[in-house]
Amino acid sequence: MNHTHPAQCARACVKSAADYALVVGDNVYTLKGDKAQIDKLAGERATVKGKLSGNTVAVESIAAASKQ
Repeated sequence: MNHTHPAQCARACVKSAADYALVVGDNVYTLKGDKAQIDKLAGERATVKGKLSGNTVAVESIAAASKQ
């Protein structure tokens, strides 16, 4: 399977039982929450709000990042 777009790649991995992740600099955080909401922004820049526990974020809200 050839996934050329980051969103396609992320969705294929999640379909195979992986979790969505948020990359901030060199840090990677696993996202837990409403997968349908997270899926809408797969492969895109997003603002995520939630509770951090170790390297896992319990997502309370997610929105498209403002363009700067």
